[in-house]
Amino acid sequence: MQRTIVTTDKAPGAIGPYSQAVGCGNMIFTSGQLPIDMATGKLETADVKKAAKHSLDNLKAILEAAGSSMENIVKTTVFLTDMNDFAAVNEVYATYFDAPPPARSCVAMVALPNGAKVEIEAIAMGG
Repeated sequence: MQRTIVTTDKAPGAIGPYSQAVGCGNMIFTSGQLPIDMATGKLETADVKKAAKHSLDNLKAILEAAGSSMENIVKTTVFLTDMNDFAAVNEVYATYFDAPPPARSCVAMVALPNGAKVEIEAIAMGG
């Protein structure tokens, strides 16, 4: 099976030695998406709801570049620096998925890159 590297300028570029996403067979594996507002290039660190929206928008852009969509996500992982933000992130997250939503894990981290409050990654089927 051949790997396909997915890149798009509609989502933040990698800040390290990794790809935005990798396709393998009919599956797409995204890297974690920080809450960077692509309109401004700025990382959202103040409002966790806005942060979740930016992370999910960036995830959506990468999946679309891979020929897939949010509807094809089978599993996400949400990383939070404060579990007190769980309900606020859930409120935004729920607007991105029709029922039934994908499987998900949510884990608390001591810190995320560049002081982010949230990071989201996904595994999706191809389009």
